[in-house]
Amino acid sequence: MTRIFFNEVVTRDGFQIEPEFIPTDAKVALVDALGDCGYAKIEVTSFTSPKAIPMLRDAEEVMGRIRRVPGVEYTVLVPNLRGAERALEANADELNLVMSTSETHNLANLRMPREASFDALAAVIRRVDGARPVNVSLSTCFGCPMEGDVPQAEVLRWAQRFADQGVRGLTICDTTGMAHPQQVASMVEALQARFAGLQLTLHFHNTRGMGLANVLAAVQGGITRFDGSLGGLGGCPYAPGASGNISSEDAIHMLDAMGYDTGIDLPRLLAVARALPQVVGHEVPGQVAKAGRIGDLHPAPPEVAQLRKAHA
Repeated sequence: MTRIFFNEVVTRDGFQIEPEFIPTDAKVALVDALGDCGYAKIEVTSFTSPKAIPMLRDAEEVMGRIRRVPGVEYTVLVPNLRGAERALEANADELNLVMSTSETHNLANLRMPREASFDALAAVIRRVDGARPVNVSLSTCFGCPMEGDVPQAEVLRWAQRFADQGVRGLTICDTTGMAHPQQVASMVEALQARFAGLQLTLHFHNTRGMGLANVLAAVQGGITRFDGSLGGLGGCPYAPGASGNISSEDAIHMLDAMGYDTGIDLPRLLAVARALPQVVGHEVPGQVAKAGRIGDLHPAPPEVAQLRKAHA
């Protein structure tokens, strides 16, 4: 069965909109615990302005203190040249750049038109100049809550422009949870036809309850890389009503049950997931950490043995 690679984004995407600051010690401990679970990548933090995302104002300290597990890439979100300089100084394994395929969402989220975003990110790519791999995350690829449908051709146009800049990978994001499986199937077919030489990652949200269905549609279409957030934390602050990312452990459990090789130590990951509510101070959406795996059976009630005898 096909190998599937998971990227964990909880300490960046998940924590960035938490109402209370997560202590640095807790972030470091969580990244270290996740590093032992078998992830391909962990998106640790964001090198954006502390004024823009105060929850991640400790980016340098976190990156300096984490224990790096061989084989795991520790990636960071980078918004601009200054962020890229900070990420390089912190020895990030990969730089993840982001812009929206929706003009309205890009203005709301990044405060600039798409062309200005592209120019700024192209300057980052030139500055990095191969010193680190670069991934570009394209937001609202399956719809914008302000504009509505984002044409697939528009997504492919922006993807091509970044591919032409020499990036290693593209992450196609359902930032606002508007995707459905049929749309996903069409998108991944088009992406693989044009960008087979790049790392292609899909990033889904579960806003309308279709997150795992979309993962399955993408897997069946040949995609082997996914973002997920422990416990299903996260969500776009510029998408009205948008809830969190797909729960990493729920998606991994589904694929594991279907026979796919995710490389993840699921029991270890579930132990980490069960401790997450104590870290963030509230319940989280993930389901498998609460219910247990499909194969986690329970003893029958005592009366069942008596009923067996009575009906023997």
